[in-house]
Amino acid sequence: MSDLLSMAAASAQHIRFESLGLSRVALDLGFFEIKWYSLAYIAGILIGWWYMNRLLRQPGAPMSKAHADDLVFYATLGIILGGRIGYILFYAPEMLTSPIRAISLWDGGMSFHGGVIGTTIGILVFARRNGLNWLRIHDYVACVVPFGLFFGRLANFVNGELWGKPTNMAWGVIFPDTVVAGQIEPARHPSQLYEAGLEGILLFAVLWYFFWRTKARYEPGKLTGIFLLGYGLARFAVEFFREPDRQLVWLADATGLHMGQWLCLPMIAGGVYLIATAKGRRERIEPIAGAESVA
Repeated sequence: MSDLLSMAAASAQHIRFESLGLSRVALDLGFFEIKWYSLAYIAGILIGWWYMNRLLRQPGAPMSKAHADDLVFYATLGIILGGRIGYILFYAPEMLTSPIRAISLWDGGMSFHGGVIGTTIGILVFARRNGLNWLRIHDYVACVVPFGLFFGRLANFVNGELWGKPTNMAWGVIFPDTVVAGQIEPARHPSQLYEAGLEGILLFAVLWYFFWRTKARYEPGKLTGIFLLGYGLARFAVEFFREPDRQLVWLADATGLHMGQWLCLPMIAGGVYLIATAKGRRERIEPIAGAESVA
């Protein structure tokens, strides 16, 4: 009884999600709703495109501004298709038997790991069609991805989804729809905000430093490797504070790792490989746009 009372007292001191006044809908026109999650995608793509153009003004750019404008289409298509297909394959394979559910993007369900694969395929196709170095383009794209990650994780928080494990920390949040009937409402880690900080702000800062303060952009694959390693480590760590997907609790129980952590392992390994081998790929850079050649 005393344990229940102490839990109830602790719960009263935590943040209730409802008190934040957040809504999944950013704008309700009656006949049409605009949701924050959609705006997060749009903001990530538009700000990423703006930042990409800043990067391309530096010496040794792998493509022109006109190329970057076209790349937005390929990258967006890769994000949407890869993210959805990845979610179905990694998290909800039962959707394969229901084509209507599979294409119902408004029902949610996007995998970042699938989005990475889709974007990579999009860059490969784009680079091949334009005779460009796909790995150097990927380096530049890697520098802008944290914008999308940041806004996406904020949208996850606003939606009250992908919340963390129970916690007694003062910043714990009591999310709706996370309570078993008859039990004290648990405060949970706002793991969405942890990811926004690590995958968005911190990862952007690391990539900013290596792009602007070192010669990493002249070593094909290095910035991509830094992104893969940084994201993989950040996501792997935050998953320890995050609840596993309900349909994949069995995997966490059986292996001690969430699906997100298993998917991060090849990213970490690939990141280490690209960083370690980057100097061997360095060559005289003939710019597609920007200033003169860079040795």
